[in-house]
Order: sequence, then C-alpha cells, then structure tokens
Amino acid sequence: MIELKQLSASQADFWSSLEEILAWEGVSDDKVTDIVKEILAEVKSRGDEAVLEYSRRFDHVTAEKMSDLEISLERAKAALENIPAEQRQALEAAAQRVRQYHDHQKQSSWSYKEEDGTLLGQQVTPLDRAGLYVPGGKAAYPSSVLMNAIPAKVAGVQELIMVVPTPNGEVNELVLAAAAVAGVDRIFAVGGAQAVAALAYGTETIPQVDKIVGPGNIFVATAKGMVFGTVGIDMIAGPSEILVICDGKTDPDWIAMDLFSQAEHDEDAQSILISPDADFLEKVKVSIAKLLPTMERKEIISTSLKNRAALIHVDDMDVAVEVANFIAAEHLELSVDEPMEMAKKIRHAGAIFLGRYTPEALGDYCAGPNHVLPTSRTARFSSPLGVYDFQKRSSLIQVSAQGAQSLGQIASVLARGESLTAHARSAEYRLKD
Repeated sequence: MIELKQLSASQADFWSSLEEILAWEGVSDDKVTDIVKEILAEVKSRGDEAVLEYSRRFDHVTAEKMSDLEISLERAKAALENIPAEQRQALEAAAQRVRQYHDHQKQSSWSYKEEDGTLLGQQVTPLDRAGLYVPGGKAAYPSSVLMNAIPAKVAGVQELIMVVPTPNGEVNELVLAAAAVAGVDRIFAVGGAQAVAALAYGTETIPQVDKIVGPGNIFVATAKGMVFGTVGIDMIAGPSEILVICDGKTDPDWIAMDLFSQAEHDEDAQSILISPDADFLEKVKVSIAKLLPTMERKEIISTSLKNRAALIHVDDMDVAVEVANFIAAEHLELSVDEPMEMAKKIRHAGAIFLGRYTPEALGDYCAGPNHVLPTSRTARFSSPLGVYDFQKRSSLIQVSAQGAQSLGQIASVLARGESLTAHARSAEYRLKD
C-alpha cells in the first residue's frame, strides 16, 4: 500500500506542512534556458531555415521546405471524416457544449453620455491572429484543441494558427479532426521552442500572432515565458491538481478514482482529499490500494500519489473551506450535500465541480467550461482561459466643448502639480477664458 501523506488541520505545524506539500518549483534550469534562448534567437534571425533545422534535429522530420510542414485544412477535414463515428460524435458534441458555454462570455462594447454631452465607453475587439500550441505524437490531446481554439473563434479572432509536432512523421488523427471541428485556419507540423518562436516573431511561412496559447513541455513553457511581451500568452501552467472536499457520504471508490484522474497526468500532478470524517479517509485509502493495480498508468499514479498527494482531516466544513481557499486548487470538487452553499464561500479555485455526480473528468472533456485553468495556487489572482483572453478593450473618450471646460481645469491643476506643463497647457488651450 502507498504511504500517503496525512495531515490534520488541528496539528500545530499544519499550515507549514501544507505549504511544503504544495510547493512546486517549475522554473527551467540553466541548460533548458540556454537552449531556448538560442532557438529563439536563431528563428528570429533566420526564420524558416532555422525552424526547419530544429524540426529535423528534434522531431526527425524529413521536410525539405517549410511548405512541406503545412497541413492542409482538407487533410484535417479528411481526418474528421475517417475517425470512428463514435469519436466524431463525441468531438462534435463536446465542441457544441464548449461553444455554447463560451458564447455567454463574449463581451460587447458599451458607452454612456454625461449631462454635458461627454461620451465615455469601451470598445471591445478581437485579436487579429492567435497561435495555438498542441502537443503531438503519442501525447496528443484533442480536447485541448477544442478548449483553446473555440474561445478564440467565439471571440472573433480572424486567423487561428495551430502548431503541432509530428515526431518521426507521426500525425495524430484525432488532433487534426478536433482542429477541423474547432475552426482552426492553418496548421503547421512544427513543435518545441522553434514553434513558439515562429509564432512570436513570424517567419517567411508562419505568420506572427498576437497571442500564444496551449500546453507544452518545459522547452515550450520556457519559450512562452521568454516571448511574453512580444506577444501575449495564456499562462505558464504547472502540474495538474485536484482537491476534493467530501463529507464522507460519497462512494470511496468514486473519490479514489477522481484522485487518480489527475495523478495519471504525470508524476508531478497533485491529488488532495479533505474530509471531517477520519473513517472515510481510511476507506479511500483502502479503495486506492484496491483500484491502483487495475490502472493502465499505475506507475505514474503511484509516483504522483506517493510524492505529492495528501489526505487532510479537518474538524468541520468551515475549516475545509479555509484550507481550500489557501490551496487555491486548479480543480475543486465539492462532494457534499449542499455544494452550492459551500461554493459561495470559495474564493480561490480554477473550476468548482458541484455535487457527487460531477467528476472533474467531465470538465476536462465536455461539460462546457474551459479546462485551461490556473495551477500552483495562481487561482488566487487568475482565471480560466476564456473568450475574454482573445478580446481587447479600448477606452472611448469624446469630451464635449462644455465638458472640456471642467475637465480642463482639473487636468491643468493635476498636470502642473506633476510639473508636466505641456500636459497642462494642452488642456488649458481648450478653455474658453
């Protein structure tokens, strides 16, 4: 049986022990940083030539020119036609739900007029072009294509460029099918830091984008961090995490499998269970021991649970909420009788799954809300990916002749207080006396 970390909120060193369990260092080491710096510089200066060189070196592609690495939309549509009917139906059903949910997020321009005729407002416009990075080869996630591409298209992004590595020429049909369903405009079989560089700086073949979204390995994450400022990025995501609060009334097998659902992502993923019922925590431990041998990814799950999982006993649900707000988990399941009442007390969580019949896995694929969520406690200050990430807001200011009199006086006083006399005089020129 795996020795899971167990904490009690009543122990003297609880909060410091919890911090130790949550700690995760996601920064690149110097070697990764140096490699990525070189790749970015080479792609910026040599464009397609550098992208081809790195793609041949790292992904063993045989393309002789960049146009060979563009995958046509016809090829993506053919993938959609040729995948099993069950998979196509699932993709299209998930896409429809994701699109319907994100339609509600779309922001509109607005304005209002003051009594003197001055107009103030906000104009909302989509990004012109966005880039979507998708992991390729065997580690392929068509659900990520839907979650990243659909909000961009709902926002009105004119052109969505998808990059996906195809190591040794291995193309994932489900990923291409998802691209067709989601409305991706162009697809390139390029991955790694060189793909991020191409999107950020543009090459002769791959157009420069305004924002790059999507998950990737440490080289991709490092590259995204380095090009931020030249382009926007969604986030630098850490390992996947789940926090379950349970009152002890849910089937312990269900909870064990919910914990597995994140642990199977990778060895650094984190699964935490909080309950006021000590006996229930023991039952979940028994379920974990029983179910783990049946899992295809049992080695990964086992390592994740051993290194980063925790079972936390609390005195009551108020303490459970306090702990949950401190953890600020990516995924938070409230497996309790009155989940909505508890949710009102949650201030920090990427996504909140309400009730016993709402496993996190449904949110990953088809519930509708986005599965791109803040990790590593960043839910304290950031939000899920959404339509708003692909829209910009411009302020609208139209001051009337009458309004310029009162505003000009205020601006003049403040500008002279800052010794910015050109500002002051610019405002004063509009004054009638």
